[in-house]
Amino acid sequence: MSDQPPRFTRRVRSKLRKEAHDLLQPGPPSMQLLWPIGPQVPDDARVQEVLDLCMRVGEVLLSSGESVDETTGVMLRLAAAAGLSAVDVDITFTSITMCCHRGMAAAPVTSMRLVQYRSLDLTRLIAVGRIIERVESGSVDVRTAAIELSEAVRSRHPYPRWVATVGWAGLAASIAVLLGGGWITGLYAFAVTAAIDRIGRLLNRRGLPAFFQQVVGGALATGATVTLFGVGAFPPGTRPSLVIAATITVLLSGLSVVGTVQDAITGNYVTSAGRAMEILLLSAGLLVGVVMGLRVGLEFAPPLEVAGELPTGIGRFWLSTVAAGVAAACYALAGYAPGRSLLAAAIAGAAGFSSYSLLVQVAGIGPVAATGAAAIVVGLAAGLFRRGGGVPPLVITLAGITPLLPGFSAYRGFYQLAIEGVSDGLVTITLALGIGLALAAGVALGDFLTRPVRPSGPAVAEPAPEPGAA
Repeated sequence: MSDQPPRFTRRVRSKLRKEAHDLLQPGPPSMQLLWPIGPQVPDDARVQEVLDLCMRVGEVLLSSGESVDETTGVMLRLAAAAGLSAVDVDITFTSITMCCHRGMAAAPVTSMRLVQYRSLDLTRLIAVGRIIERVESGSVDVRTAAIELSEAVRSRHPYPRWVATVGWAGLAASIAVLLGGGWITGLYAFAVTAAIDRIGRLLNRRGLPAFFQQVVGGALATGATVTLFGVGAFPPGTRPSLVIAATITVLLSGLSVVGTVQDAITGNYVTSAGRAMEILLLSAGLLVGVVMGLRVGLEFAPPLEVAGELPTGIGRFWLSTVAAGVAAACYALAGYAPGRSLLAAAIAGAAGFSSYSLLVQVAGIGPVAATGAAAIVVGLAAGLFRRGGGVPPLVITLAGITPLLPGFSAYRGFYQLAIEGVSDGLVTITLALGIGLALAAGVALGDFLTRPVRPSGPAVAEPAPEPGAA
């Protein structure tokens, strides 16, 4: 074969020179081709490392009861702080999906993680919040943050398990006093709730579904109390119905009502529907257990009285306010919150319940509207502690709303369904549902009013303007 270059005619050479000249000319067509390339991002390994950190943080927040809107915002801020500006987050009730877009330069990186629900640990939640702050401030890199996150998730609870039992039992005793009972009524509520918690822990180890755990808890709350009442264990002057109402409040405190309403308000309807279904199922289990306990227990004991209104008066107001603060602190203790958070939770709980009492007793406002207004106070307290005390707002809201939960209304509705009639019971249960919704909506509004102003999303680099453009 000849090594001589091919010979072209004059017309072909002229055409080739013109094409080469056009390709080498700068101008809008050449610049236009660069626009779809997109933002500059790290390599695949770095992207996956950042996505994994963000999704693990999101899993902790979501499993702790945080709303989808807040969880998504935290994940986007973490990604932006780690150098990923063009990311999308999609959260459902049981999964988190995160995608990093890289324009036309490379394929997007997408990862998914299932949300594994764990027991409530507010100390772990606070530790994760500190890791988030350090990443956003640039004081730690992604790899160090991932190591610290693994240690926080795998670490033991800060208190022994019996301390959590004391917290749940103390919550029930405080609610019994708040509702108008004496110290003996509170003592019985303490003992019954402690027994329910230990039995529930044993059933949880056996893998019993949460629905049946609620059934067992409701049946024990009513069955044990009615049995004690039937054998004459309650001294004169005690009110066994308040023991049941306090225990039901404890069983209701684990439901994610606030997160459900927050998700619905912010447009995350899929997750809100999933959480609402969970609340409906667990509440149905509680209803079944309470009605079963009442039906069986009342065969061997006289009917229990069910008071209609909470006691009033200056002395009772201050006693109930103190009991509300103790109840909120006991909930935080049962959730393994650190010592500084216990005081913040107590202040929020006392402020919320005192607001409710003043609105009902002085202003004459109905229970639903009064509960919503008091919940706004709790939400405002959560925002203020976030700004000044470094306590995550979820810790304050979960504990602060506990004294306002409609445990007494729920018990009265369950009692009416079992004894008096379906129509009266449904009306009372609907009232309890309205109180719960007002509670969640008020907390969401109060937290929104005090939330720090942040950008709606990560900034994405704009394409360079055309040469010569104005």
